[in-house]
Amino acid sequence: MRKKLIAGNWKMNTTRAEAIALASAVVEAARGYPQVNVAIYPPFPWLLLLVEVIKGSPVWLGAQNCHYEKSGAFTGEVSPQMLLDAGCTSVLIGHSERRHGLGETDALLNKKAKAALAAGLKVIFCVGELLAEREANQTDNVLDRQATNGLRDLPPDKLANLILAYEPVWAIGTGKVATPEEAQAAHAFLRKKISGIFSENFAQSLPILYGGSATPDNVTSLLTQPDVDGGLVGGASLKADLFAKIIQIAA
Repeated sequence: MRKKLIAGNWKMNTTRAEAIALASAVVEAARGYPQVNVAIYPPFPWLLLLVEVIKGSPVWLGAQNCHYEKSGAFTGEVSPQMLLDAGCTSVLIGHSERRHGLGETDALLNKKAKAALAAGLKVIFCVGELLAEREANQTDNVLDRQATNGLRDLPPDKLANLILAYEPVWAIGTGKVATPEEAQAAHAFLRKKISGIFSENFAQSLPILYGGSATPDNVTSLLTQPDVDGGLVGGASLKADLFAKIIQIAA
């Protein structure tokens, strides 16, 4: 049975003091529900601080992005090896805000995913359609393209560290949420696609998270869908009480 994962993407938010307080609260919440995996993705400047905060706890510490090279003349970038050295165990790849806000392509994201997995990081690989694509009934085509191109030729011995996140872009930060039926349909499509790319056994073991304005008020109906294995939580992950409630619901 796939273990639920609740991951908090803090994006470009929190001060130093807020980050420490929030991570401390997440640690306390996670300790009460060992049946749920819990992860946080703070901004880069806080990673070394929060390694100490989560030490000895079950919480995963992750970064919001990485480069595909180990080192070199890449001003402003951070390598998977640096993230590991800083104490991270995980990284987000392909969040919609990087795809559509910063123009990251499927080919670039594929290189990042390969590099991060090869280095030993868990990778949450994000996919999802724009509102115009959903309204044009192109959701399956978009997910097919993003999964096929983004997950091409990943290192077979590292696939156990792969996690998918379905993010309907129209639901991120908008307060709109995919219905449970819409979320389930997209997750089931992705699981079938993964079966074709890799294998049925792997597809059945792969966690697929929902991301898109998840809150304690709507997450129960999402998490009870058979192919929804957790949440990549944005705004609600910045409020300790809301994030703790989502962890509790997942448990």
